[in-house]
Amino acid sequence: MSDWLYLLAALFLIAALYGTVGHGGASGYLAVMALASIAPAVMKPTALTLNLAVSLIGTVLFFRAGHFAWRLFWPFALTSIPFAFLGGRLDVPIHVFKILLALAFSALRLLLPAPKSDNLRPAPLPLVFLFGALMGLASGLIGVGGGIFLTPLLLLLRWSHAKTAAAVSAPFIFVNSAAGLAGHSASLHHLPSAWPLLALVVIVGGFIGARWGSRSARLTQLRPVLAAVLGIAALKLVFT
Repeated sequence: MSDWLYLLAALFLIAALYGTVGHGGASGYLAVMALASIAPAVMKPTALTLNLAVSLIGTVLFFRAGHFAWRLFWPFALTSIPFAFLGGRLDVPIHVFKILLALAFSALRLLLPAPKSDNLRPAPLPLVFLFGALMGLASGLIGVGGGIFLTPLLLLLRWSHAKTAAAVSAPFIFVNSAAGLAGHSASLHHLPSAWPLLALVVIVGGFIGARWGSRSARLTQLRPVLAAVLGIAALKLVFT
């Protein structure tokens, strides 16, 4: 019972933290499940389905707050969706899965504050299409929605401000999670019997985080914490 309480508390916290930046939390759920020694076959569909629920909440709340930018969302989504589907259909060896997952976790370090500037740059469409395809493929392979790639990309290249990055990342995560899950739909029979309880916990946490993040949250202190947690999980995956 105590193990379940720890797991539920961790999932709630992750959903709330990730929700503040418009993320669904898949990489965090994967980290927790890895630390709990849950089989990769169970991790991927569980993370994606929980990701769908939380990212949908973030999409609605950030959109209602007026931060969404369609001009940034559609070109990324256009190429990421088919490649996320392709990535979801591919079976990769366990050791490759671990390395890819570790790379995804390390990408979160890019969420550290980007250079401050009020001058945004236009996002070149060819480059956006390319990045969308790469992020979609990686997302489908690993079992995440791709927000850990998209958000830092938008911030570091100064293609958007933080609130807009969060508002674009949330629906990007949702469509990629759905595409990746569609490509790996057979894995749904691996969902744990306690999945409804897990979903309820992350929905509540995600709502709290996204509501706060879409309004007045300051994220500077959260980013290093998330990076540290995922970095520890990545080391465990690679070296165990």
